[in-house]
Amino acid sequence: MILCVAADTAVKDVKNLPECDIALFGFGGLGEVSYENELKGVTDKFEDAARLSKIAGCGVLSGCKTVSRGVLRKSVAAADRGKLLGISDMNHIIDCEDYKSGAGLGFYTVGGCKVGLCIENDLYFPDGIKALSMCGCNLIVAVMEELKDNIPPLLIRSYSYLYGVPIIMCAGRVAFFTETNGEIASSSRPLTLFEVTPKNRYRVITTRVKGLNGDMRADY
Repeated sequence: MILCVAADTAVKDVKNLPECDIALFGFGGLGEVSYENELKGVTDKFEDAARLSKIAGCGVLSGCKTVSRGVLRKSVAAADRGKLLGISDMNHIIDCEDYKSGAGLGFYTVGGCKVGLCIENDLYFPDGIKALSMCGCNLIVAVMEELKDNIPPLLIRSYSYLYGVPIIMCAGRVAFFTETNGEIASSSRPLTLFEVTPKNRYRVITTRVKGLNGDMRADY
C-alpha cells in the first residue's frame, strides 16, 4: 500500500497525484468549509476532494475547519474514488479553545483499507487509538494543524507499537509514518510517499484479576 502526504498543498491546486492508495492533506487541503455554502452551491470544496479521488483513483483524506451555524470544528473529510464518504470531527476540546467537539470515531474504508481518523487533540487521548485498533483498523491517520513540539511523533510511535497499527500523520508541513515495530520516518517535502504492508499480528495476553468470587464458571 502506497500512502501519499501532501502536507502543505490545497486539494483544488492538485491536478495529478503520484500513484497511491491514499492521499493525505493537512488543514490547508480544504481550508475553512461552510456547510451552508456547500449546500447552497456557493462553494464545492468537498466535491474537490471527491473529484480528485476519482481522477487519481485513490482515497483522499483532508483536514479542514468546518462551520455550521457559527459553530467551528476541526474536521477531516474522507473521499474514495469519486464518492464523499463523510466528515469526522475532533472529539476533545482543551481548555478555552474556540472549537466545538464532535462525537464518535471516524472509521472508513478508503483505498481498500480500513482507516481510523485521529484529529488534532484526539491524539493525546489513547482510548480512541486503542478503540480504532480493536475495531480492526489497518491504518490510523492523524492530522494536526501544526507541530508545536516533539510529543506527537513520540505518541504515534508508542501507539503503533502498543496497539499494533501503522500510523501516518500530517502535522503542519511535516509528514510522519510509524510502523508497528516502533520505527518512525519523517519528511518535510511538499509531497512524500510512504509504503506499508497492512498486517494483523496478535498476541495472547493473560492477566489475573482479584474479585469475581461467585459461582461464575465457563466451560471451554
